[in-house]
Amino acid sequence: MASISVSGWLIDGVERANGGLRTAAQRSVLGEYFGAVSAVFSGVALLLLVITLLFQQRELHLQRQELALQREELIASRDELRRSAAADLRSLHVQLTQMQMADPVLAEVWNDWPGQSPTDVRQLLFANLTYGHFMLLHEWGSVTEEEVLAHARRLVRSRPFRHYWFLSREAKAALPPDSVEGRFFRLFDRAISETEAGGGSSS
Repeated sequence: MASISVSGWLIDGVERANGGLRTAAQRSVLGEYFGAVSAVFSGVALLLLVITLLFQQRELHLQRQELALQREELIASRDELRRSAAADLRSLHVQLTQMQMADPVLAEVWNDWPGQSPTDVRQLLFANLTYGHFMLLHEWGSVTEEEVLAHARRLVRSRPFRHYWFLSREAKAALPPDSVEGRFFRLFDRAISETEAGGGSSS
């Protein structure tokens, strides 16, 4: 009973403070109206927040794609620079070899084949250039393994090239198996061994 009495007294006090029961009801309806408007604005704000997040996610995705493209371009540029540097070194090696082929005195500087005649030295130098040429073509993907094997089987029919292979094979066999030179040597050596085993070489 005391709780009922106190509750009634509080409700009566609220009605008097708000100008009576009718005024309090009107204010309550007005409050509910603004509450509904507030809910609408809250929904719109949430929708705008979701749209903003979607745009940010799309922008981040585009940025990641752009960074991936830039990374690919950097890798391609680095590979091209390495390839260009290798080509320059190869060109220099060819020039030095040509100088040795033209002048037997210069060939004595490297002394790769001591005791060989000047004619043999020139042939050995040219055979080495030929071998390096096919290795570079294979490394750059210009010739397939089958094509390399075909070239090797043809070259082994040449007496000067067989002489070159006999003198340089031991050094080439010591190359790391996982290196470009090592893999190419084993490919070339296989073709030569198969050809010689089949009696394909000629003097």
